[in-house]
Amino acid sequence: MGRQGPARYGLRVAALVYLGVLVLVPLVVIVTKVIGDGWSQLVDALSSQAALTAYRLTAEVSVIAVVLNTIFGVGFGILITRYRIPGRRLLSALADLPIAVSPIVAGLALVLVYGPVNGWFGQSLADAGIKVIFSTPGMVLATTFVSFPLVLREVVPVLEEAGTDLEQAAKSLGASAWQQFIRITLPTIRPALAYGVVLSLARSIGEFGAVRVVSGGISGAGQTQTVTLLIEDKYQQLEPGTYQLALLLVVVTVVAIVLASLRRDETKTKDFL
Repeated sequence: MGRQGPARYGLRVAALVYLGVLVLVPLVVIVTKVIGDGWSQLVDALSSQAALTAYRLTAEVSVIAVVLNTIFGVGFGILITRYRIPGRRLLSALADLPIAVSPIVAGLALVLVYGPVNGWFGQSLADAGIKVIFSTPGMVLATTFVSFPLVLREVVPVLEEAGTDLEQAAKSLGASAWQQFIRITLPTIRPALAYGVVLSLARSIGEFGAVRVVSGGISGAGQTQTVTLLIEDKYQQLEPGTYQLALLLVVVTVVAIVLASLRRDETKTKDFL
């Protein structure tokens, strides 16, 4: 017991130092820089026309990506936990591919598939008047790809732990598949689903690499410039507002994750009681 105490505290200190170096120090630097630039600089940076346009595009891309990830994440989770289909483990492994693959590589792959020049389907889509790469649809595809596993990996463990007893009982009483999902499956996975949605939203808002590739860097009219791309552009051009916009992204992400965590813990406490 005497050895366990110091070891436990040592691990805590190591974890705090690790988080401090990776998270707290950069955050303190950003906050210090924003405070040093003054309130007026913060207001100007967050309310500029370029920033407002970037907010709109970021919200549009992120919301669409989260909706798609929610629908397909829940559907895919039900598929691999409720049905014994051939290649189920392979499908589950492939679902983690966006975590292993670099976002830049993912963006490049989308360009090779949907690019207007040498893409597999790019020319056919262009002939039909559909533009994917260097436009909003391509950014949605890239964002959806990199954030796809977040909803799925929150939902799957809950589905596996819950089992199928209640669903089978409802089926024996004449409930349709849709009724089983609405009345049994959805309430069961709701806390995990909510947390997965928040994680997916945070990942979508902060995505840079894949979006940078498929956007083409067209920033003149802001038509393909999300907040992260605007931050990168301002940083490259040594323009003011870089730290202010970065702090905004950090605050939005942290608040969303904290609220979702508190909500999930509250739900777990109620279920335990």
